[in-house]
Amino acid sequence: MLVGFDTADDACVYQISQDMAIIQTADFFPPMVDDPYLFGKIAAANAFSDVYAMGGEPKLALNLLCVNPCLGNEVVREILRGGSEQAIKAGCIITGGHTIEDEVPKYGLSVTGFIHPDQVLKNVGARPGDVLVLTKPLGSGIVLTALKAEFIEPGDCNDMFDAMASLNKEAAKAMKGLSVHACTDITGFGLLGHLYEMASGSDVTISVFADQLPLFPLAEEMALSGLVPAGAYRNFDYIRPFVRIMPDVSQAMIDIASDAQTSGGLCIALPEEEADILLRRLKNAGAQGYKIGTVKEGSDKKIELSYMQKHK
Repeated sequence: MLVGFDTADDACVYQISQDMAIIQTADFFPPMVDDPYLFGKIAAANAFSDVYAMGGEPKLALNLLCVNPCLGNEVVREILRGGSEQAIKAGCIITGGHTIEDEVPKYGLSVTGFIHPDQVLKNVGARPGDVLVLTKPLGSGIVLTALKAEFIEPGDCNDMFDAMASLNKEAAKAMKGLSVHACTDITGFGLLGHLYEMASGSDVTISVFADQLPLFPLAEEMALSGLVPAGAYRNFDYIRPFVRIMPDVSQAMIDIASDAQTSGGLCIALPEEEADILLRRLKNAGAQGYKIGTVKEGSDKKIELSYMQKHK
């Protein structure tokens, strides 16, 4: 076992030969959108993301499906079609799966990826002087909460849905050959929660610049309006003792940085001199990339949330 659950990493890694290890993960959840096809795409992209965060390539997957009989066969087919199309894009084969009846429908995948044992990326190992690069905007949980409350229309969320359904495949490719010291995908614990795991396991302090965080359209407006899911508050309450918030950072930005993301981007720690190479590769591949912070020597707090200009 090369990677287990002791550092709360994105997946486990087991070495099977001198030049081959398998990455194993599973993820599934209830619908966050009304469109079953889109739900299938997002859920599959989210499941594959753990493998990409470890630096690997997903190759085999099993569907995990909970179905309420009242949904009807067409809805189930659309969910599975969305997942299947994502698997094809990822170069992964869905070889079967398991289905049960459940009052609340759920969908996801158990995924197996392959990687060379010497190329495994972990969510720990960040070093002082590293730069943090994030590959998708933040705020999807807040925007989805506003959508469910009918404060906004589905059409307002098209860009966000596209990002949630996009694979982290190009981001994983862009990291190849670079000195990536740590990587994780930003999902249920929010940006600050996942960076706390990285900082704690790396024995460093991570400075996050609130004014450099990329946001989905309407995320800040909805946060200012109080449309923040309870999970964001739980996330922040958990890490509160380990975070230093500068006084001029708004509550809305704290909420967004704590917001649980569905199928979020990768957050990559690498040397400053290589960060621009990564950003160029991402841009050339049609993907996104944003410098959002730096890694410092460890201090009494694991995370600092401030403004970049004030930090300078």
